[in-house]
Amino acid sequence: MRIAVVTETYPPEINGVALTVQNFVEHLAALGHEVLLTRPEHPGEGALRMAGAVHEQRVRGAALPRYPGLRFGWPAGAAIRTLWQTRRPDAVYVATEGPLGWSALKVANALGIPAATGFHTRFDEFVAHYGAGLLTPIAFAWMRRFHNRGQATLVPTRALQQFLADRGFHHVRHLARAVDTRQFHPARRSEALRAEWGLQPGQLAVIHVGRIAAEKNLALLARAFHAIRTVRPEARCIIVGDGPSLPALRARHPEFSCVGMRRGEDLAAHFASGDLFLFPSLTETFGNVTLEAMASGVATVAFDYGAAREHLRHGQSGAAVAFANEDAFVHAAVELATHDDLRRRCALAALDTVRGLSQRAVAEALVRLLSEPASMLGRAA
Repeated sequence: MRIAVVTETYPPEINGVALTVQNFVEHLAALGHEVLLTRPEHPGEGALRMAGAVHEQRVRGAALPRYPGLRFGWPAGAAIRTLWQTRRPDAVYVATEGPLGWSALKVANALGIPAATGFHTRFDEFVAHYGAGLLTPIAFAWMRRFHNRGQATLVPTRALQQFLADRGFHHVRHLARAVDTRQFHPARRSEALRAEWGLQPGQLAVIHVGRIAAEKNLALLARAFHAIRTVRPEARCIIVGDGPSLPALRARHPEFSCVGMRRGEDLAAHFASGDLFLFPSLTETFGNVTLEAMASGVATVAFDYGAAREHLRHGQSGAAVAFANEDAFVHAAVELATHDDLRRRCALAALDTVRGLSQRAVAEALVRLLSEPASMLGRAA
């Protein structure tokens, strides 16, 4: 097939959506499909190394207000139409709901090309964390209107599929997520790295990986870590990531080791060198880092939704605690920090859980969904 992928976030940006879409693109190409990738240009950006069957179209973009590390694409309907009329795709996948995504859906509908959208981010929940809580229902209605302009909405969990279907989203389909178990693996554990963190053998490394931003509930991370220190005073908390709240986090919690953004094998080593992964976010659509921690052999505490609902078994492969129950989150973190044997058993069970989550299989499932005439062409846009 020739598949067009339109996204407003893509490497060199580092976030869950960007990396998920990049994995889709690379694995679609590896399966022999031609990919037309449209995404915003980054200032000063050079050429990225692309797979042979990937043709990249870069368009104008701008920094996201109050979030300069992320960009959005300006409307680019004319450029997209020209490309698709020259190299007509068999199907379109639109990953983001910004102006560029709206342009792509409009062109796909005008040209009669089936289009699926990806539901990657709960923007309706984000606005409350940036002082605009009154806009939450408006943002949700806007997202519903966007996704219903496509012929299918692809979501990463069964729970989200039901949630959206109950609220007026049409043709919601489940597309699982995967994890690169070759990159994220316990063998990446590094005692030298742990020594850089100030840890002696046998001491506890609590790790958090993610965007450092208001919506990530990092106050609960601090509360849980301080509770852990009452039973494991030698414990260190390692924060991996960047974002608009990083300066404030460093100032408020000098006891944290904030090591900034990490990529590739370096990121994998940071994951695997931890002993306990804490993920207190309440605004994830999925939460790829949960799978990455599990694949790295690190016991995980997260709220019971998204990736944790799909894959983390409470008391067996980690702790999936009731949504927004902060006391339960802290209790679970202390329990796993205190009992080394329990933590190791959970880590081994987590490894077994993620072993079959193949990125190639997810790309194959995406192709099947994009190929289905009943779901993609069965209703008017």
